Amino acid sequence: MNILDKIIEHKKQEVADAKSKISLAQLKDSEFFQRKTFSLKESVKSGSGIIAEFKRKSPSKGIINDKAAVLEVAKSYENFGASGISILTDEIFFGGNLQDLMKVRNEISIPILRKDFMIDEYQFYEAKTNGADVILLIASCLSPIQVQEFTELSHELGLEVLLEIHTEDELEHFNKNIDLVGINNRNLKDFKVDLQHSVDLKNQLPKDVLSVAESGIYDLKDYQFLKEKGFDGFLMGEYFMKNENPGSKFEEFISNVTK
Repeated sequence: MNILDKIIEHKKQEVADAKSKISLAQLKDSEFFQRKTFSLKESVKSGSGIIAEFKRKSPSKGIINDKAAVLEVAKSYENFGASGISILTDEIFFGGNLQDLMKVRNEISIPILRKDFMIDEYQFYEAKTNGADVILLIASCLSPIQVQEFTELSHELGLEVLLEIHTEDELEHFNKNIDLVGINNRNLKDFKVDLQHSVDLKNQLPKDVLSVAESGIYDLKDYQFLKEKGFDGFLMGEYFMKNENPGSKFEEFISNVTK
């Protein structure tokens, strides 16, 4: 069993536990459930395109930064020009939680992506009720039909969808209602990074689809290469989070990008 399979197995139990504690009716009663969400799609088109991530750890890297405060980092990301903020909400494997979303939501005015392994309708209501604007659908965890159904549900809740793909076969998960397509430069099964593979996949998408390069962007050269190849957005986390002050590292990076 690879790491992705382990995560999904644990996620099923996690969702079942959450359902037993908080009902859908209770989720819908949240102060955030009726709020008008921000559009990541529009923010990427009009801004820097960088979706800066808050991530404490990962299965491949272990602890990345377990000292930084989510609110402080999120505010810095916004202040220095991020188009959106990605927050990991998986606790066991990535050190995140839904409370991180709640802490940030009323303090910033840019879109928040709930980054997690979405396998059940319940999680979409969780995302909405905790202040998310966008959710991630990982093609390797879902069937094309599930992607279509979850996209429809997301839009009913006012949430946008970032579909993440890794392989050519996963291109068939795309449907015209998807808001953005993320192409993960890192293979989730063996964690190898291949930027050219991502470019090849991007070139097979419809021309009008907003594309987001995800993971494995380790320096300015990686960013520039992907930008030149036509990517609209860039989901970056480890590059900033591995520093003691992620916001300061983001400021440095964005200043070099705009030179």
